Amino acid sequence: MAKLYWQTVGEGKQDLVLLHGWGLNAQVWQTIIPRIASHFRVHLVDLPGYGRSQGFSPMNIQSMANILWEQAPKNAIWLGWSLGGLVASRIALDHPYEVKGLITVASSPCFKAEENGWAGIRPEVLLGFEQQLSADFHRTVERFLALQTLGTESARNDAKTLKSVVLEQPIPTVETLNAGLESLRTEDLREELKLLPIPFLRIYGYLDGLVPRKIVPILDELYPNSPSVIVRNSAHAPFISHPDEFCEYLLDFQSRIEE
Repeated sequence: MAKLYWQTVGEGKQDLVLLHGWGLNAQVWQTIIPRIASHFRVHLVDLPGYGRSQGFSPMNIQSMANILWEQAPKNAIWLGWSLGGLVASRIALDHPYEVKGLITVASSPCFKAEENGWAGIRPEVLLGFEQQLSADFHRTVERFLALQTLGTESARNDAKTLKSVVLEQPIPTVETLNAGLESLRTEDLREELKLLPIPFLRIYGYLDGLVPRKIVPILDELYPNSPSVIVRNSAHAPFISHPDEFCEYLLDFQSRIEE
């Protein structure tokens, strides 16, 4: 029977749900847990089909959001990284009066690059990953992880950290990973998020090749009530390369929504 992996740690009063990205699992947050555990009650979740949440059929963003919400604390802050940012955004849009705030990290409401100048991942790159997964699972995942740390001073160590997170837990099926890539290729929440009535913080990496920084001013204009932060010298995983700076932004967000 399919069961969602859900672990709660920390002594804080404010619930904070952390959602990981494509191919990974909740272990990816271990670098920041010691820094925030006294401030939050942290909920570590493996998305359906990932890590220890085995037995689920491949899902789209809406289906994952629905399953997570069944087990979720109300009035939590939801933080989603990359693909997890789409899931967290979907939950905030579906339950705006039962979510305290939304934080997206190295995420985009639309990951796919468009001919109109919208910066993102080229559709053929995502399709290429889908085709390569069946042929060489481990090499394809490693390539994707390497892309996430490219350009940072700590790139080698950061990629090593991400790889260990994947290998230490059960590996998602090719079908689950392909469903995630399909979501990255097709999901578009740009218009819906204009109407989000809750506090919304966006954190980006200056060197991120998957969610390029050039979309930040566009989204700043699209969401004038949503502040954005660009972590200098960071790529797609700022919470790994710059954990102290990253946690400062979380605590600042918490203090502002409690004022």
